[in-house]
Amino acid sequence: MQIKIHTHNKVLYLCDQPNDYLKELLHHPETVLIDELDMHSVKAMLRELTLPEIKTGIFVHPDFEQLKNAFFRKFEIIRAGGGLVLNESREVLMIHRRGFWDLPKGKLDEGETIEACALREVKEETGLSQLELGAPLLVTYHTYEQGTHHILKESHWFQMRGTATEQLVPQTEEDITNIGWVAPVQIAVYKELAYPSIVDVLDAWAQTS
Repeated sequence: MQIKIHTHNKVLYLCDQPNDYLKELLHHPETVLIDELDMHSVKAMLRELTLPEIKTGIFVHPDFEQLKNAFFRKFEIIRAGGGLVLNESREVLMIHRRGFWDLPKGKLDEGETIEACALREVKEETGLSQLELGAPLLVTYHTYEQGTHHILKESHWFQMRGTATEQLVPQTEEDITNIGWVAPVQIAVYKELAYPSIVDVLDAWAQTS
């Protein structure tokens, strides 16, 4: 098993066994490997990822759940749901927020299913009401600081169907300043101005197309 976590413009992989891609990364001098799990190793990995010469961390332990739990305990976990919405022309709905191109998503409310959260947040952020929930696409992870809190956001992404005939209304109170349908041939341009986790979602969608 394996998960990918974006943290401060670096990438950390947690896994029980490196795949071929990670084995290749291990040959790079900017990659750090930790393969022991104890009370100090999680802090050691986080410290290594603050070094300017390090770009990638690989944390390996045969008990993946134990490794994941040990790492996640260092953070406040926030779960979120979002959608990659396609219209009749297979254009992707993208929003512009705080200087980056993004996909609609938001935090899970208490007692809410992650599917209901994803649909609600996409509707609220885009103004779309005619949405059809499709298959799960990907779960992304990224960390950030909020005051003195260390946050790890776990975002569950779903494929969705919408219609280009509906009026798009960006949710300005969520700092969304632009919204529009993007043709697949234009996606590469938008990825250059998107968060790394959003690039992962777009790449996952491209692999299913």
